[in-house]
Amino acid sequence: MPGSRQIERRLTAISRAGLSMPARQALVDQQIKPGSTTLDYGCGRGGDVRLLRRMDFTATGWDPYYFPDTTPQRADTVLVTYVLNVIEDPAERRETLVRAWELTKSVLVVSTRLVWERGKVSGDRFADGVVTSRKTFQHLFETRELRDLVQEVTGVRCVSAAPGVVYAFRDDTARISLLARRIVPDAAWLASDSTTTAIAAVVDFTERRGRQPRLEEMPAPLSELLGNLQVHELQRLVRRSADPGKTAEGARRTTLNTLLFLAVELFHGRGPFGSLPLSVQLDVRSCFSSYLEACKRADRLLLKLRDDTYVRNAMRASKVGKLTPTSLYVHRRAVEHLPTVLRLYEHCAAIAAGRPESWTVLKLLHQGRAAGWLDYPDFDTDPHPRLHSSYSVEMRGLETTHLSYATSTDRPLLHRKQEFLAPDDPDLPKYRRLTEAEVRVGLYDRPHLIGTELGWEAELVRCNRLLRGHRLVRRSGTAPGGGGTDATTPPPSPSPTGEVSATAVRPGTA
Repeated sequence: MPGSRQIERRLTAISRAGLSMPARQALVDQQIKPGSTTLDYGCGRGGDVRLLRRMDFTATGWDPYYFPDTTPQRADTVLVTYVLNVIEDPAERRETLVRAWELTKSVLVVSTRLVWERGKVSGDRFADGVVTSRKTFQHLFETRELRDLVQEVTGVRCVSAAPGVVYAFRDDTARISLLARRIVPDAAWLASDSTTTAIAAVVDFTERRGRQPRLEEMPAPLSELLGNLQVHELQRLVRRSADPGKTAEGARRTTLNTLLFLAVELFHGRGPFGSLPLSVQLDVRSCFSSYLEACKRADRLLLKLRDDTYVRNAMRASKVGKLTPTSLYVHRRAVEHLPTVLRLYEHCAAIAAGRPESWTVLKLLHQGRAAGWLDYPDFDTDPHPRLHSSYSVEMRGLETTHLSYATSTDRPLLHRKQEFLAPDDPDLPKYRRLTEAEVRVGLYDRPHLIGTELGWEAELVRCNRLLRGHRLVRRSGTAPGGGGTDATTPPPSPSPTGEVSATAVRPGTA
């Protein structure tokens, strides 16, 4: 990858104390795994290679400046990490991708910097990017531009694993398996050290999945413990021990998850029945009369996602989340409790543009189709958590937006945290008590003022209150009876405020 016009590509390479974000994402998604080989193509100083080797993975790297004498060998997983954006010649970018794809046995992982980092890159315009004062080049990609480029070069359907990270698979069954793991996670088996505990693990699986497992689905140690039992004998023991109510609920949940997966797969390109992971094939056979019937029902579900009225009604009927005039906001812990069509909404957006690594609250617009992932790092500890960043995708044009509030002095913040959670969330009573106390003292009387830090602090001062953890207390020096009742005072009959936080209607926030 030779330079041109005195571009110093080598200067973009950095030393890493930890794995790069794309390498971490590939690990989480099991694209880097024990027994497989990894090549970092354009590895810079080789930080990811060293760290992967330290974790006992088989990894090699090649770089035209730092490791030019290493001959890149074909590998199961090939990483092209922040390489394309430092190449000033579009034709050479394509050549680099072509070569990386030739070296790929299983999955190519391509990552680039995105347009929202434009504020971090200053310099003179050159070609389709910027030449910095250090004579380095940066072309910042649109999310869709990156995905389209990788798909065009490789000729396969790609998955957006995270913003700025795209996977291209040699075998389409590997792509389908990744989608399945993201939607229907692999079974978690109870620990077993005897035949009795192994039977208990099978009963637990049956109650959660709504069907008995096949031997080939079980972990090897578990199947060995059950090796002395005949299949019909094991089935009889499980039928006798499994709770019928839990099994029925497990079957209902599995049916919805299977429909969700098949609808997502259609959105992203559906394969034949034999390409599905074994566990999904067995779920289809257990929950539907045929694969054709399952696909038809999934197709109808995907069509419903296009119906604004249906989506709005699903949001109104949802037992979780805060519904505003424009959007539904749901905490990460409660997303699995959403109606299936809304879970489909989020998955389709994530596959199209990538779900960010860190997020706390999901935002779904009910007019048009746009999804956002909002990051409130201190949601559990801060009574009114501040927004750190938001990432959103408009699904028709796949246009993405990233906003950072990390350096803002007046960040958006959340109120009424209990409204974002599931009804059985253990923290919900604590959050509800705080909200009730805040309503009693009048903190929500002027909702247009409290959506950001400065306005909220001013209202706390006006009401002579401050927060200690999730407790509202009187400010020291306040005369009894001034500024409203204390949180510990029996409440008067509150009038409904009906307020919507200013952050609820600001783009990309909640």
